[in-house]
Amino acid sequence: MAEPLLKVENLRVEFPTRRGTLCAVDDVSFHIQPGEVLGVVGESGAGKSMTGIAVIGLLEAPGRIAGGRIVLEGQRIDDLPYEEKRKLRGRKIGAIFQDPLTSLNPLYTVERQLIETIRTHLEVSESEAFERAVSLLREVGIPAPEQRIKHYPHQFSGGMRQRVVIALALCAEPSLIIADEPTTALDVSIQAQIITLLKRLCRDHGTSVMLVTHDMGVIAETAHRVAVMYAGRLVEVGPVKDVVRNPSHPYTAGLMASIPVIGRKVENLSQIDGSMPRLNAIPEGCAFSPRCPQVMERCRRERPPLDTRGRTEVSCWLHAGESVDA
Repeated sequence: MAEPLLKVENLRVEFPTRRGTLCAVDDVSFHIQPGEVLGVVGESGAGKSMTGIAVIGLLEAPGRIAGGRIVLEGQRIDDLPYEEKRKLRGRKIGAIFQDPLTSLNPLYTVERQLIETIRTHLEVSESEAFERAVSLLREVGIPAPEQRIKHYPHQFSGGMRQRVVIALALCAEPSLIIADEPTTALDVSIQAQIITLLKRLCRDHGTSVMLVTHDMGVIAETAHRVAVMYAGRLVEVGPVKDVVRNPSHPYTAGLMASIPVIGRKVENLSQIDGSMPRLNAIPEGCAFSPRCPQVMERCRRERPPLDTRGRTEVSCWLHAGESVDA
């Protein structure tokens, strides 16, 4: 297996408060291979976006990385000085956020924003940057890019703005893109187009993607592997087909069961009882134990490690002691 493009090892993100320190991401480890799409899924508050923000280096005070390491292309990046991190963003790591209007400056034309980003990270002339900007808009599916590049963000529809943001993320040919809920604010038909676009860009550019979402349909359609998070912890990681068809963790099984199946009539949709614990009230042992239908006494006392089970890794005492070839 090739050396991972990104390695996150025992990442811990904390927020100091007057009433104590809150842990938003707790001992999270995963990797992403070159050209791979890793889907990160879970309920709101699971720590998905916070993990992506920590990787790209956009944590706002008082948030801090309190433990672990983030290694990109063999270089540790979590402890770099601010200016070095700023150079890294855009050049090595691109970002696509849920609301494209937060990524685009409403006062500047798309041309100015694209060219400024290109020339910040690449040594090219103004005319070369313009040609590259037009080419990127064409590649992401903006019609008549030579004319549309002169427009302002408000002159584009939501789906077209997201395409502009994707072009912006690709400006300096980064090796990794953090995509945080890139399709949530879009119509279903536009979602499908953006998913197809992301898959094609990964294939053509060899770009790796960390795809943060709560939509298992998007994960199943786009990702190669999936990491399931709950209360700031990883509970299951593995190939999409294995996790979707044969989930090992009760939380993952609950997520899968809650998805309605087309053509199957049911009176009530399945649901996971209870709610995600607050950061200041995460229980001892397994964080999911208060909601788990298969909870054991050990679950309430001891936190299960993330162990290998077949082709997946799962953090659950139900599978303790099973063979790695199970």
